[in-house]
Amino acid sequence: MKEHKGKQGLRMVPQQCRHERNPHYRGRARAIAQEAGRGVEKFGNTAVIAAMYGPVEVKLQKISIEKASVEAVYHPKSGAPRIADKAREHLIRNTCEISLVATLHPRSSILIVVQEMQDSGGLLACAVNAACLALINSGISMKFLVAAVSCMIDQQDNIILDPDNKQLLDSKATLMFVFDIVKKNIVACHTTGTFSQTQFQESLLKCREASSQIFTYYKDMVKKYANVIDDDDDDDDEDPLFTLR
Repeated sequence: MKEHKGKQGLRMVPQQCRHERNPHYRGRARAIAQEAGRGVEKFGNTAVIAAMYGPVEVKLQKISIEKASVEAVYHPKSGAPRIADKAREHLIRNTCEISLVATLHPRSSILIVVQEMQDSGGLLACAVNAACLALINSGISMKFLVAAVSCMIDQQDNIILDPDNKQLLDSKATLMFVFDIVKKNIVACHTTGTFSQTQFQESLLKCREASSQIFTYYKDMVKKYANVIDDDDDDDDEDPLFTLR
């Protein structure tokens, strides 16, 4: 890993980190001057960028004396947000709010901004994971990490993890689960189509098992830049910036 000096301090040259379950899965965490944390999530040809701002001063109408006000904004690839985009925005906000220790920052605001870059399937799961990466990178206190996994049930009742848009054409139902890292409990769930209770449980088990690899991916990613933070703790004059992927 190379180092470059600039006006903003120390910047680490990007490194690649691939997900074991899918060789096309990549992520990147970045701390820069404008955002507290940023996460870039790429799964296959689906790509999402997320940024976390805050805690900052909150508007008077949204102030809470007990905890921070958590908001999320989802921007589609092009055009104005649609109803489906607002639904994604709502799920991301609720997921992030549950995972954060918001009581540590009363009378403040935490904003998560998600920008869709490319949708080739599994967009919502990709967006949730990108938001989690941004929170991890910001260093804000969290109760637990979250990992989202999507799957589909095709016309032959087969369960397929992480389907792309071509596979989704043959789907009769899609399911997306968000799990916490502690006990792998469900934090959020989004489904479309029709399916039986048995198919739901089978999909849940497969997605829960797959989430372990995402959590491992998070840990491997943090290990890579944790040493960078430790090495610069003694230098109070520099604000290290780091980029990893």
